[in-house]
Amino acid sequence: MNNPLWQLFSGIVRGINQAMAYLSALLILVCSLVLVYEVVTRYILNISNDWVIELSIFMLIAATFLAAAHTQRERGHVGIEILDEVMSKRASRIRLLLGDILSMLFCGLVAYLSAVYCHEAWDQGWTTSSTWGPKLWIPYFFMAFGMLLLTLQFVVQIVEGLMGKAPELPKHGHATTTSGQGG
Repeated sequence: MNNPLWQLFSGIVRGINQAMAYLSALLILVCSLVLVYEVVTRYILNISNDWVIELSIFMLIAATFLAAAHTQRERGHVGIEILDEVMSKRASRIRLLLGDILSMLFCGLVAYLSAVYCHEAWDQGWTTSSTWGPKLWIPYFFMAFGMLLLTLQFVVQIVEGLMGKAPELPKHGHATTTSGQGG
């Protein structure tokens, strides 16, 4: 992969995905703090906060979709690790490549449809039915943006796979001893 344009593109995709993973972690932290605030104000101070649950849901939607591409880069999504053990490296590469292609097509479609919903929600002023009534384009935006990033991550993995770069197989669940040998 000596093409400087490709290295720039894949580096940007990886960098954005890494930044979104940090943003997702921050969103989860803030969501936790907001929920603690809600518990304290509701059960200790007897103050009702009808906005807390919706805000928490919006933050968790954003965190989930923004972190999806980074999780894919790490091959951290649910997978069948036993296949990595029983299949040859070549067969495993083909399996991962086909899975990445199908996943890219699906994620691209979801990104497109989420963008359509985001535009409709923005254009028509859709809100939730709560008294707070936040705009619904917000979660649709994070769905569309997160799925776009996930689609781009699949593009990077597919191109690198076709160029002969060995896929980074998951390191999760593989026990090693201190000497580095499998155990």
